[in-house]
Amino acid sequence: MHKLKLFNFILFSLFFVSATHVDIELETKSLLNDRIELKIPKDFKVMSAERIAIKYPKENPPSLVYTDESGGTNIAMNLTSSKASQDVLPSYKDYLVKTLSKMSPSLKWKSNGVTEINGRQVCYLEFITPGIDTEIYNLMFLTDVDGKLLICTFNCTKSDMKEWVPTAKEIMNSLKVK
Repeated sequence: MHKLKLFNFILFSLFFVSATHVDIELETKSLLNDRIELKIPKDFKVMSAERIAIKYPKENPPSLVYTDESGGTNIAMNLTSSKASQDVLPSYKDYLVKTLSKMSPSLKWKSNGVTEINGRQVCYLEFITPGIDTEIYNLMFLTDVDGKLLICTFNCTKSDMKEWVPTAKEIMNSLKVK
């Protein structure tokens, strides 16, 4: 009897996991004038300049944003004018951690650090911020490209994290600087 209950539990668990797993198909794209490669969800489209201006009304909006149909899940990229090299990346990460924490005391940190991706040092910051009507999950990752700082950010609503966080990390881990 105990084995039958265990078997039913395992069977139910496998069904539940497979029923809740969403397969998000990614495709590798050459971006930012062929300077980088990054996997992007196949059904994402480039956000229009008008929509970028509305969604990112700050001084330095991203130069390129891919978004889902609803506009709620995004991958933004900005090759800044800030000088950068592999040596100074940890300093940028530390600066961003301090600045973001100061600017948004309600920000909830999940993690931050430095990792190696495709032979390059990449810094990452993972956090949740308050939005207008929901909380937003953010995975920011940065490296240097042609002596400049590249900042990429993946974001989605907190309610979509279970579906998107593994994909966000796969996207980050696909980064290749050419």
